[in-house]
Amino acid sequence: MPTLTEAAVLKALATVQEPELGGNLISRNMVKDLVIDGTKVSFTVELTTPACPLKDEIQARIEAALRPIGAEEIELAWSSSVPRANKTTGPQMLPGVKNIIAVGSGKGGVGKTTVSVNLAVALAKAGASVGLLDADITGPNIPMMIGAEGQPAASPDGKIQPIEALGVKVISIQFFLPEGQPIVWRGPLVGGAIQQFLRDVDWGELDYLVVDLPPGTSDAQLTLAQSVPLTGAVLVTTPQQVALSDVAKALAMFRRVNVPILGLVENMSGFVCAHCGEVTDIFGRGGGERYAAENGIDFLGAVPLDVTVRQGADVGVPAVAQSQPGPASAALEHVARAVAGKVSIQASREQPILTIS
Repeated sequence: MPTLTEAAVLKALATVQEPELGGNLISRNMVKDLVIDGTKVSFTVELTTPACPLKDEIQARIEAALRPIGAEEIELAWSSSVPRANKTTGPQMLPGVKNIIAVGSGKGGVGKTTVSVNLAVALAKAGASVGLLDADITGPNIPMMIGAEGQPAASPDGKIQPIEALGVKVISIQFFLPEGQPIVWRGPLVGGAIQQFLRDVDWGELDYLVVDLPPGTSDAQLTLAQSVPLTGAVLVTTPQQVALSDVAKALAMFRRVNVPILGLVENMSGFVCAHCGEVTDIFGRGGGERYAAENGIDFLGAVPLDVTVRQGADVGVPAVAQSQPGPASAALEHVARAVAGKVSIQASREQPILTIS
């Protein structure tokens, strides 16, 4: 059997295409710390997100490329370096935050905050550094749903320190209010609060900052879009037509202010009976996927109605963090991986591809 050489291994790995970003592992500079010991090959694959949805496929492609050249033992390790999708020049309000993801909807009651919380926690569980900004100033529910308590302290340089819960840095107006006190503010004050949470909070270094927007297409959305470069928006809807007619307005608004659309989530997509397993389409099914296809946006996944989601939200344990998760947990984990993948694809368009000599 021929002796394995570094040149032969690199040539073989140059045939392994990255299934989502395009290009191969060598041209994408994804192979690190290559060691060859006889017929054993060891190296690290550096991904663009720890929540990569295609690890198994990449590993299968690597093995298919290396086995024929004599690699009998293949030892893979995984690492990640999340790129910045929006490369802007000049001073930035959040220089340490690589990607800002807005989660929006055209109307209330579709589970937008549920998606925001579970997206943030799922990304953090995968190993990313994540922040969660509650921009729903007049209806702040994030602290209850993620189990974040206390009052933010001041950092040495006078900035606000976010509260950490489940590995996520969280900020919300609720941390500064007595329980039950309403926010009765006009639009400019709402916009000012969002700007302060962007400008005056010590977010540190983050791979992703998830922003839970209020429903609709008004001051909060415009303030966010005009204050920071958004990586993209995730839209949330339920399957029925009345929700889809409202999410259409949110889509048009984000497009008008030049915010990329990462995709659409269909929430409350069917209820699975825990006793008989029968699926009941309480709000219909498939409306979100059809709408996404008709409007040229990606469909990120369907999340079923699941009582454990509501139970967890009431006690601050999101579905993806539960020890005995229900059927919605896997769907929300899938949404998080899909969102991370879309961010990586967007970032890859701005990254140079290495030339293989």
